[in-house]
Amino acid sequence: MTVSEAMITLAESKETTPEAAEGDGPAGSEPGALLHTSVYNELRRRFITGQIFPGRSFSTRGLAQELGVSQTPVREALSRLAAEGAIQIRSKRKVEIPPMTPDRFDDLLRCRLLLEPESAALALPYMTSPRLRRLRELDSAINDALDSGDVDAYMQANANFHFTLYRTHPHGTLNQLIEVLWLQFGPYMRVVYGRVGTAKLVDQHAMALDALVRGDEATLRQAIRGDIADGMGLIGRSALDAT
Repeated sequence: MTVSEAMITLAESKETTPEAAEGDGPAGSEPGALLHTSVYNELRRRFITGQIFPGRSFSTRGLAQELGVSQTPVREALSRLAAEGAIQIRSKRKVEIPPMTPDRFDDLLRCRLLLEPESAALALPYMTSPRLRRLRELDSAINDALDSGDVDAYMQANANFHFTLYRTHPHGTLNQLIEVLWLQFGPYMRVVYGRVGTAKLVDQHAMALDALVRGDEATLRQAIRGDIADGMGLIGRSALDAT
């Protein structure tokens, strides 16, 4: 995806996809600022959905060529991603994803289990029929990806489901913290799913959707915890132990 395409995607799907951050800038921002934001959003989307994965070194120049922009917005985006713990910048020519250690894994998992059920619960008072319908569509896409074994489609649809739910409420700081966790976990989980496939994954979202309809906060929290524990805690942990 070029940055021009990413800018269109950002404009069309700001509320429903992981490339759309809270507070990305006011309407009418300068074109240069919009470009910098779009480059950052596109790279962040790739991390969250595992399109950039561990073991691959990349450079500012290479990413700039791939995105069709100068190195300046790429360099700025990489600096932001490094500050968020997604990458380590060794030099202009060598950018790496930090290794996943057992301690880091447990820390990230613990944070997700703390923050994401809370964000889902906060969304309950703001849930509307159109948003619920959108979540059902995304859950259907998740099921299709699970049935076909399409890892890339699963990761994209799964991220869209979670962030569509979380962004239903106005508490942007909480969701920004969650996005940082996904930035650090996405690349690793893409490798895990690439090894084990999607057959062992269980779609916990049906329980979450039912809880949203009934306004059942306790069950909603349980469903989100179960989803995280299945995807990260069981498959991810076993894969980490095997390395």
